[in-house]
Amino acid sequence: MRTALLAGAALVALLPAAAAFAANAPDPQANDKNTIIVTAAPYAVQSDEVPTIVTHVDREQILKAGGSSITDALAQEPGISGTTFASGASRPIIRGMDATRVRILENGSSSADVSDIGPDHGIPVDPFSAQSIEVVRGAGTLRYGSQAIGGVVNVLNNRVPMALPKEALSGEAVGSFGTVSNVGEGGALVDAKLGQVALHADGFYRDAGNYDTPLGTQQNSFFRGHGASIGTSYFFGGDDASHIGVSVSQYNSKYGIPSDTTYIDMRQTKVMTRDVFAVNAGPLKSVNLDASYADYTHDEKEPDGTIDTTFRNKEFDGHLEFLFNPLGPVRNSALGFEVQNRKFSAIGQDSSYLFPTTTQSEAAYLFTEVPLTDILHVQASGRIEHVRVDGTPASNVFTSREYTPVSGAFGALLDVGSHVKLGLTGSSTGRAPAITELFARGGHDGPNTFETGDPTLKIERANSIEATLRYDMDRFHFDGSLYSTWFNNYIYGDLTGRTCSDDGTCAVGGSGDLSELNYRQQGAHFRGAEGKASYDLLRGHDSALQLTALADYTRATLDNGGNVPRIPPYRLGGGVNWTSRVFDAAVQFTHAGRQDKFGAFDTATPGYNTLGANIAWRPFKAYPGIEFAVVGQNLTDEVQRNAAALNRDQVVLPGRNVRFVVKVATF
Repeated sequence: MRTALLAGAALVALLPAAAAFAANAPDPQANDKNTIIVTAAPYAVQSDEVPTIVTHVDREQILKAGGSSITDALAQEPGISGTTFASGASRPIIRGMDATRVRILENGSSSADVSDIGPDHGIPVDPFSAQSIEVVRGAGTLRYGSQAIGGVVNVLNNRVPMALPKEALSGEAVGSFGTVSNVGEGGALVDAKLGQVALHADGFYRDAGNYDTPLGTQQNSFFRGHGASIGTSYFFGGDDASHIGVSVSQYNSKYGIPSDTTYIDMRQTKVMTRDVFAVNAGPLKSVNLDASYADYTHDEKEPDGTIDTTFRNKEFDGHLEFLFNPLGPVRNSALGFEVQNRKFSAIGQDSSYLFPTTTQSEAAYLFTEVPLTDILHVQASGRIEHVRVDGTPASNVFTSREYTPVSGAFGALLDVGSHVKLGLTGSSTGRAPAITELFARGGHDGPNTFETGDPTLKIERANSIEATLRYDMDRFHFDGSLYSTWFNNYIYGDLTGRTCSDDGTCAVGGSGDLSELNYRQQGAHFRGAEGKASYDLLRGHDSALQLTALADYTRATLDNGGNVPRIPPYRLGGGVNWTSRVFDAAVQFTHAGRQDKFGAFDTATPGYNTLGANIAWRPFKAYPGIEFAVVGQNLTDEVQRNAAALNRDQVVLPGRNVRFVVKVATF
């Protein structure tokens, strides 16, 4: 009842501003269909020109969301949630899949961390650096390898400039304060032009204490972090269409594990290059080269600073793409190659969890697009890769496994009149088992598990079909998807119901505090639906009042009749947005359902409601880049637990939070 009253009061507060609107004035809102995306295909396309639905989150949305993880900016997008294991460790979950099935990228290259190895490990890409985030699901992920079977999250920034700036010097500074954890944070970025050279620099700082919940302070939930990057590109050729560029970035953070007493001290140094060579000779249009190398380390420490375990990860990721001019009926096509090398090691108390491993992969892929008619376009892609994984399983016998996953996808996009587009995609994707699934062999104190891999695991295969609908008519816009994925040899972490001590002694009701988790394989079926809609109630010359709605649902079962563990519940939500030149305001309500379809030796998770609101003020007409904002999150201060989190019984999500944000852009 209190939630409904608060939501109603917030809506009433917006209504006086609506009285001045003219119902037949032009729409000031930029339509999502005009958003240019770069992740779903080797070339930039508008978001409504691909068969799958691509999620695009812009910088304004990222800054409003706040938080120390890119996952916070995606939390209100259909089909996407997060692991929320710690303030500094929350990985995106897409349609019930995460970790080894969701690939995290920065400008198309690997984030090069160990967040796929444990839910307590963070992603060393700060939201303040991001210009936008794109999420691709389904068949569009083939370009990024078998570890993207569930989806790709690509954080886009300007650390390697991809175009000459229009201004000689421009920049942005942002600062904010949040009440739930007394968090102070700030970030700045600068872009400059010197002749044919573009320069970029950015940095951030964040200091958050333990956050408050409706049940009291969540102990050991603090976060502190800082980082910086500098990059440059040189442009040449006709229309400056070619360039070579490089950047160097540093990321540092410390954050507590709220279900434990330990904290993580993380640092990463990363070098990235992005190069484009415009050829436009014969069939070849351009050659693109993206590559990165990162040196990552984190220490898992006791409260007094004693290091229990050090995790290290050195990773190279390189992509070479050849883009072609139209060839006969083929409008767009690309041939690409990818090489990855990853060396992981752990030293100290948890070193028995995973002995040193090396992963080497090489891949080739082909992408084509053919307009069969003016209203029907088809896309097809294929990928073959070779993966070698070296490690030492629980048998203490050094083991090498080699896999050759082959994947293919087909998509069709049909224009049904001028307002409706129908998409249909099908794919068959193979995934090589990851290092933890093969070689885990001991206790991991962060998630409090004792994990055992299986070095005999086979290639996991996902056969998927997805149908999409886009409806765009004047005031009303809708994007929706229905999907179904059948897995052969699905790999999952299975809780056995036993507890283990650090020495590997496991028993039902044992004295240890580590939950035994074994990696197994069997068939599985994921299916679900997701969608979002908007309707412009009123429009003015430079303002609009809009209703929004979203919904998502995922059901995942194993062939033995059980449930796939740790699947997010269904969500339903809606809100009201008011936009104008001077003021923006919004109210958003979301209900997350009770999750009672849980895995073996797991428990049900209660549902909860979330009420959020924000208002932004741009007082200076001559300086629209100066903005003051107030953002409210979980305004009803409701107890919330994440059904997808291993530590949900010990950890409550943050309570009521009010953030005060100041932004100064283009100084």
